[in-house]
Amino acid sequence: MTALLELKNVGKAFGGLKALSDVSFSVAPDEIFAIIGPNGAGKTTLFNCIAGALAPTQGEILFQGRRIDGRPPHEICAQGLVRTFQIVKPFRGMTVLENVKVAAFARHPRPRDAEAAAHRVLAHLGMEAFAETDADELNVAQMRRLEIARALATEPKLLLLDEMLAGLTPAESAAMCDLIRALPRQGIAVIVVEHSIPVVRSLCERAVAITFGEVLAEGTTEEVIDDPRVQEAYLGRADAKVDA
Repeated sequence: MTALLELKNVGKAFGGLKALSDVSFSVAPDEIFAIIGPNGAGKTTLFNCIAGALAPTQGEILFQGRRIDGRPPHEICAQGLVRTFQIVKPFRGMTVLENVKVAAFARHPRPRDAEAAAHRVLAHLGMEAFAETDADELNVAQMRRLEIARALATEPKLLLLDEMLAGLTPAESAAMCDLIRALPRQGIAVIVVEHSIPVVRSLCERAVAITFGEVLAEGTTEEVIDDPRVQEAYLGRADAKVDA
């Protein structure tokens, strides 16, 4: 099957500092793929390069067979690739519905159509009861669902999720995982950046591990997690096991 997303030797340098170096992997249209690595590994920089917030200084990024590296985020979003952020920043002073409606304008330029699309997304995520609630009044779990709702309102083919379980209770995390797990059945592939190894095991069949901006291992989730280099990067020694 043709890859939905393909990275070829992607690098990003800030002056003399190499944040990413020769990162290569691919993501299929129907999968949930994980990017793992310790803090400071380059995961957020990689997301920024894929979604257009940063332009790579080397390599190619192809989405649906077309190069997107160096293109602005709104153009990449229009092609069907969108990201969320670990620190959720809704539009202040606006309702939940208005927040999602703004995102829906990416596909529906008429206000009535955008509002209808926003209502559909909120109903799908079980948030219709909060449609007229000010976004500032949401709790952490609801705020994260709003972040996903805004992303889904752009009708993506690939969704990049940046640590969407941070700050959630176990029950809230389980509900979020159920939501993510259902996305490929709706025609949306997913890339997750996530620190919880049990979550990565439960969600993802394949993964890539990076540290200091370089790929340590790529393959099935179990192969990557069990790789001695990945164990050492997480825990400082190769004979350790990453279980939590």
